[in-house]
Amino acid sequence: MADHRLTRRELLAAATGMACAWTRHEAKAQGFLANLAPEEPVEATIKRLFAGRALRDGSAVMTLEVPLIAEDGGNVAITVDANLPVSGASHVSHLYIIADKNRRPMLAKFSFTPESGRAFVSTSIRLATTTDVRAVVEMNDGKLFAVSKSVRVTISGCDLPPAG
Repeated sequence: MADHRLTRRELLAAATGMACAWTRHEAKAQGFLANLAPEEPVEATIKRLFAGRALRDGSAVMTLEVPLIAEDGGNVAITVDANLPVSGASHVSHLYIIADKNRRPMLAKFSFTPESGRAFVSTSIRLATTTDVRAVVEMNDGKLFAVSKSVRVTISGCDLPPAG
C-alpha cells in the first residue's frame, strides 16, 4: 500500500504553482490593468471601465456615506448601500469606488452574487487630496447608477512629504 502523504516542501511547491497559475489567470482576465500608466485621469478611468455608457443619477437607489472633512487622507471611512437586488432578472453585478483626484482613481471594485444578500460595502480608502468620491453600481444589464460626494482632505493619505 502506497503512502500518499506530501512533505511540507511538496505542499508549498504545489501551493506556489497554484498561486502562480491563478495570478496568470487574473492578469489575463484583467489584462487592461497591466497596461495602465502610473497616473490616469478620472475621465480615462471612467471611459476604460464603462466604455462610454451613461452614468445615471443613483441618489434614489443608493447611499454613499463619507465624511465631509477627512483629517487623515490615509484612512477615510466609506459606506455604500445600494437598495437594489443582487439576484433576479435585473441585479447588481459590481460596485466601484472612484476618487476623482487620486493618481489612480479607481480605488475598489466589488462583485456581488445572489449569495451576497445585498449590495453593501463598508471599508476605508486612501485619498491624495480634497476630491469628489464616486460610487458606481453596475447592473447585470449594463445600466450604471452613480452618486458622489466631496471630501475635504487636510493631510494627504498618498503623497506625504518626507519627514525632515
